[in-house]
Amino acid sequence: MKVRLEDGLPYVTVVLSYRGQQVSLEKVLLDTGSAGTIFSTDRVLTVGLTMTPQDTIRRVRGVGGTEFVFTKRVDRLALDDFGLDNFEIEVGAMQYGVELDGILGVDFLTRVGAVIDLAQMKVYSTPQKDRNNADNRQ
Repeated sequence: MKVRLEDGLPYVTVVLSYRGQQVSLEKVLLDTGSAGTIFSTDRVLTVGLTMTPQDTIRRVRGVGGTEFVFTKRVDRLALDDFGLDNFEIEVGAMQYGVELDGILGVDFLTRVGAVIDLAQMKVYSTPQKDRNNADNRQ
């Protein structure tokens, strides 16, 4: 997957699948400084993803301040040809002073075994067997 630099920040495109519908989110910040993966409420509405009484509400903190978000499991979150099924995301207003569809955080990146190659401006996934070997070494 190609990484795009815009205003010095790395962006990728992800595909979010929810209840049989898909949306391609093109302005997603690749953020190793974010523990969680979050998407803009406005952008996920296009696939019918809204808050329900059963959803967990969390308060998250970051460089941009504090925000309330709700969590939701999506059918799949994919970055190019790799991704995760039944993945929990956070959804919030994301009013950070910069237009974003979402932030791809360490929770997703570690589970897919992402390798971020800034020299080539690419992100790719390591094979599962390599991830298992790395887990055994720790």
